[in-house]
Amino acid sequence: MRKRVLVLAANPKANSFVNALADAYATSARQQHDVKFLNLADMVFNVDLPDGYTQDQPLEDSLKAFQAALIWCEHLVIFTPNWWGALPAKLKGLIDRTLLPGFAFRYEKGKSIPKKLLQGKTARIVMTMDTPPWYYVLFQGAPAIKQLKTATLKFVGFGSIKSRMIGPIISSTNASRKKWLDEISKLGLTAR
Repeated sequence: MRKRVLVLAANPKANSFVNALADAYATSARQQHDVKFLNLADMVFNVDLPDGYTQDQPLEDSLKAFQAALIWCEHLVIFTPNWWGALPAKLKGLIDRTLLPGFAFRYEKGKSIPKKLLQGKTARIVMTMDTPPWYYVLFQGAPAIKQLKTATLKFVGFGSIKSRMIGPIISSTNASRKKWLDEISKLGLTAR
């Protein structure tokens, strides 16, 4: 079944292995699905929310385009590196600036849990790291995966959210990288 897929290459660095993975996924997905590809490195916006959500802050064109792509998509795939156990600051800024009250969720009087406004969508997180994924899970608790999956995507209504951690990148061989690229390309064909 054909899906509308948004691929976000979420490394602020323009040329990286995580972006190569995003390209491989998108290329394969285009064979079976409608795909929009956004690269965080190309987006220009202020990452700060100096007044939190108490004051409206005008959205830059990059942020408007991301919000429109989120509304359009049925499946979101975020390709991000893990920096210091967390998300890159620019990706966090994208989330802070776009998943706004009234757009992604809405608080309702008398209810402690807000209404989720982005329901009916699925997601996948592909995270690269320089530590072994087993170490990141067992000894560090995989905080960036938990943040994206539970505190962000599920909070605004995404349903099934899968994740794949890839690493260690720093010591990887060309053969390892080719294997990872092939695996991610196969995921793109099915938009999973």
